[in-house]
Amino acid sequence: MRRHITGLLGALALAAGTLAAAAPANAAAPAGLPATADPAAAPAAPARGARSTGLAATAATAAAGPAGPGSANAGGAHPAGLPAATVAAEAAPAGPGPAAARGARPAGFAATVAAVGAPAGSGRATARNAPGGAGVAGGDVPAEFGSDWHDPVTAGPAVARPGTRACEVTLAEARFRDFTPYRGDYAPPTACGPAPWAKVVLRLDGKVKGRQYDRLGNLTLGGVEILRTSTPQPSPDGISWAVEKDVTRYRDTLSRPQPVEMLIGNVVDDTYTGVIDVKVTLTFYAAERGPGRPAAPDTPDRVLPLTTPAVTTPRNTERLLAEVYATGSGGGCEEYWYLTTPDAAPYSCKAADGPYREVRVLVDGQLAGIAAPFPTVWTGGWSNPFLWYVTPGPRAFDVQPVVYDLTPYAALLNDGRPHRIEVSVAGVPAGQSGWSTPTNLLLWQDEARAVVTGALTRHDEGEPANSSRWTPGTEHRLDTEGGHRLTVAGYLDTSHGRITTTVGREVRGTSVHRWTDGEGLDALTATWTDRESVTRGATTTRTERTYTMDGATTLGAGDRLRTVLSLGDRANTVTLRGGRPVDNSRLDDRYTGDATYTTNVPRDQRHAVGTTSARHRLYGSGAPGGCYDRTVATAQGTVTVDRRRC
Repeated sequence: MRRHITGLLGALALAAGTLAAAAPANAAAPAGLPATADPAAAPAAPARGARSTGLAATAATAAAGPAGPGSANAGGAHPAGLPAATVAAEAAPAGPGPAAARGARPAGFAATVAAVGAPAGSGRATARNAPGGAGVAGGDVPAEFGSDWHDPVTAGPAVARPGTRACEVTLAEARFRDFTPYRGDYAPPTACGPAPWAKVVLRLDGKVKGRQYDRLGNLTLGGVEILRTSTPQPSPDGISWAVEKDVTRYRDTLSRPQPVEMLIGNVVDDTYTGVIDVKVTLTFYAAERGPGRPAAPDTPDRVLPLTTPAVTTPRNTERLLAEVYATGSGGGCEEYWYLTTPDAAPYSCKAADGPYREVRVLVDGQLAGIAAPFPTVWTGGWSNPFLWYVTPGPRAFDVQPVVYDLTPYAALLNDGRPHRIEVSVAGVPAGQSGWSTPTNLLLWQDEARAVVTGALTRHDEGEPANSSRWTPGTEHRLDTEGGHRLTVAGYLDTSHGRITTTVGREVRGTSVHRWTDGEGLDALTATWTDRESVTRGATTTRTERTYTMDGATTLGAGDRLRTVLSLGDRANTVTLRGGRPVDNSRLDDRYTGDATYTTNVPRDQRHAVGTTSARHRLYGSGAPGGCYDRTVATAQGTVTVDRRRC
């Protein structure tokens, strides 16, 4: 629902002749690609490319610049075929709160402003009150978007920090205006003791003002990617935001001096004026000995960036994980892969095999891991940036890696020879770019053995399924269903005995895509599931992940473009030992939004309105105190609700 290369954006790019100024959609992983195509290529794009062929007239907006303030009602009937529940989040127990604005908060709730300024969560944004009091929970809700709005805020929990001695190190400080990376040097602190530490927290503080698209960025330390992020779109008056992430697992990389490289690819010119100003710090918390004191957690002994397919691992590896920061991004149709259609269907984004995607890991040419990619919606997605100005979608600011347990292959890799570990995305048309898959290998070593031997004992792969059925008509329909199953097992003879590891994973994706000729209506209902079971010795960990997307964009009378959308990110994890549950956690992160604006007019005539709601719930061992539940709702860029239930 963003920029359609073959439709509107293609026409604008040809007219402006500037599409090539953006980095290739699938440059090397550390390239820091923009989350959009080159802004100069589509200056009209209030949503970075309103709908393609059906909105070709929006090319007239080119002189108006990116979507800006405006007003009126988010009027119009609910988009045809879209469940009413999409905008009634608070009605459902698991929902993130009301998608429709509920008016100004009562005076008694003014204290919730303090909650909005709470410390940033893991990969979550921290908000401050926007200048002039805009965006204050309990303040007046404007009739439409103005020239400023509340800083970005997400509903997730803060990174828990131990109460031990803390040391801060500045990792990077830069102002990104082009595709020149920041390069520097890192040295671990000395005042908090040597590694391992109780915790290490990365924090990015950013600010930007004027006109700018959202951009994709990344940060590497010694070649190891430790952060992949995207930026919010600014208000004319300027915004600031923060992202925090627990990076303790990179203890091996952090324990010695390393080169630093960071890039948020950007384009700045007379129209797109937003220079992205960021500072990244690491805060180290010392580990302490003694009952009840914060000890160092179990972290990998080695972290190896997969810079080439050929890799040689330590011969005493007894556990091996791969983490892949997989993103469909950098412009082009793979940025919204879930909307692509087979070549025969009359839609602006094509993929011969349809929208099913799967992230795969191969070891020496054999399939070793499968996963469903997370359908990230960046902060200009679904043709409507007014949905994301204050409340970004799940994971937009903290791109979480897909994690694979490759321990069954450790015996093969422990022979001291180079082996090929490769990552690919199934379903991407041959020769087409659009995905970045930077990968790290996390290894635990057996200190009492120089060489750990064993064998791969099982490899059971189901036949991959992928079916897309197009039904033509006044309203076109594409029904897609895909899936795959893989089980691998192996053993290792370690210093503490023979350990057998069995990994089973099953992924599935189903979607219904509906659109009209010209794409004046474009709707999607989709669900992706990723079920994983890892048994190591007597311990089994089972995780069920579910990602959902349900939305529609319509172009109505008076060129009023309306987007109604709900997103879901859910996961249930249970750990059993000897068949008995010993740990569990449950995540339910949901977003809903409804925003409308007028296309093909200058920014001060767009009359934009929008309501959003995000509810983040976390229970069990992963939650502070075992329970976390927070809802943040907005209307016209003002925070109207900030409620905590636990």
